[in-house]
Amino acid sequence: MDIEKPSNKTAGKPIQCRAAIATAPGEPLVIDEVIVDPPNSHEVRVRIICTSLCHSDVTFWKMKDFPAVFPRILGHEAIGVVESVGENVDGVVEGDVVIPHFLADCTECVGCRSKKGNLCSAFPFKISPWMPRDQTSRFKDLRGETIHHFVSVSSFSEYTVLDIAHVVKVDPTVPPNRACLLSCGVSTGVGAAWRTANVEVGSTVVIFGLGSIGLAVAEGARLCGATRIIGVDVISEKFEIGKRFGVTEFVNSKNCGDKSVSQVLLSIYDLPLLTISVSF
Repeated sequence: MDIEKPSNKTAGKPIQCRAAIATAPGEPLVIDEVIVDPPNSHEVRVRIICTSLCHSDVTFWKMKDFPAVFPRILGHEAIGVVESVGENVDGVVEGDVVIPHFLADCTECVGCRSKKGNLCSAFPFKISPWMPRDQTSRFKDLRGETIHHFVSVSSFSEYTVLDIAHVVKVDPTVPPNRACLLSCGVSTGVGAAWRTANVEVGSTVVIFGLGSIGLAVAEGARLCGATRIIGVDVISEKFEIGKRFGVTEFVNSKNCGDKSVSQVLLSIYDLPLLTISVSF
């Protein structure tokens, strides 16, 4: 990936750039000019290289009641280059390639240091319209009106400001259109198999739903050493895609007749089965 290094001419100054702004529930996003403030202490400003669309973005775009807030810059699966850093920032410098993540990692609290999970107690997850430390926004429109953040990321903008607890440095050679998925979809699925279900070597795993997260679950189960990974979906063509991620067998839930999916699985496969359900 050819990374354009920041020039430092913009460090410490507001940047005017384009963003896709959600202005009302379900209304088309508006591409408009916004002002992105420089980072405060413990923050970095990042030029977004690539961002993808997650179903959670769609959910909050359609949502009418709180925690839906408008206007807002959605987006949370992305990769970018650090344009400038605020005070008290360690671990990344201008020019580093980073991935934002909506679950904080302060690296210091009990939760972040635990090997059993990664739920930060210093910055608990919440659907907040603000930066996590001072509850203010780094976005405004050209009239000076506030534009709200989304899960501490807001990647549907050419530039965004992130708390250092929501940033991880990555290898700059990683393809950006793949790396951005690590922000949510891939890590969610792989983590479900590896950290939540604790898939063991030799396990038989059943995955309900072979969407992007379901495929990531399959990859996680494969990496953990599962020998049989059974995908369940209503679209048979997904089996061919699933094979690339470790799916070994497939059941179309539409073709189970009078039996439930669980009955079909139990009639075909020996116990025990480890089941991971995925909603999309």
